[in-house]
Amino acid sequence: METPFPPFEPNGPNDAARGPRLREIPLRLVVPNLITILAICAGLTGIRLAFESRYELAVIMVLLAAFLDGIDGRIARLMKATSKFGAQMDSLADIVNFGVAPALVVYVFALDSARSIGWIAALIYAIAAGLRLARFNVMAERETRAPWQSEYFVGVPAPAGAMLVLLPVYLGFLGLTEDRTFAYISSAYTVLIAFLLISRLPVWSGKSEGSRLRRDLVLPLMLGVVLYVALLMSFTWEVMVFTVIVYLLSLPFGARRWRLKYGTLTIEEPGDGDDDIGRHI
Repeated sequence: METPFPPFEPNGPNDAARGPRLREIPLRLVVPNLITILAICAGLTGIRLAFESRYELAVIMVLLAAFLDGIDGRIARLMKATSKFGAQMDSLADIVNFGVAPALVVYVFALDSARSIGWIAALIYAIAAGLRLARFNVMAERETRAPWQSEYFVGVPAPAGAMLVLLPVYLGFLGLTEDRTFAYISSAYTVLIAFLLISRLPVWSGKSEGSRLRRDLVLPLMLGVVLYVALLMSFTWEVMVFTVIVYLLSLPFGARRWRLKYGTLTIEEPGDGDDDIGRHI
């Protein structure tokens, strides 16, 4: 005997009412997101190790998180695995690994002796890192990008900021006395790095297509990189202090190069004319 209506679909088959179907996802789309998750795990583990007074491991985990967070996007582009989900995950990892984790590690190690001043300095850095990342995301989403964006950063990039703000920790590992004076100086230094993050200082990125190297300098450069890595493995904290100092000293040269090319000391806010370099925070 026939029933007057089908038992489950009174109006007949309707694929739209069944909701989205599950489909297989290529493995190459998952790999970059796994790297991002590992970066978040490394950053959070660095925070835990800092509170356990295992400072060297904490710094290594934070630097590892910054490294992983810096390569996941490049790997996604190489594997043609970019996605909106991955972009959101990367933004989350950025604020943890470049803002929260370095701020807490440097606070526990050096700024705690300055009490409220040290905590305020750590807060300022973490918030500045978040603002810097938000500005970067806004600039990256622009349909029309200014030519200079492939050559300069607006302010110190967040990954570099994470490396720079840990300088008091590197110095502490080298035996510098960790007293209240050191904590106050470290607090001022932390605020300085926060200011460099949100500043409109032109920082040369080295990513422009016009950046080329003479053929006779390729092999010496490769040997120099090998020497740097070897020294980093043998004299880790001395090399990190040297790297931070060289990076900070290089900032005025990037600003000078910008001034010679564009006539200003900083990347100015756009005007109403055609020379619009982007309206951001």
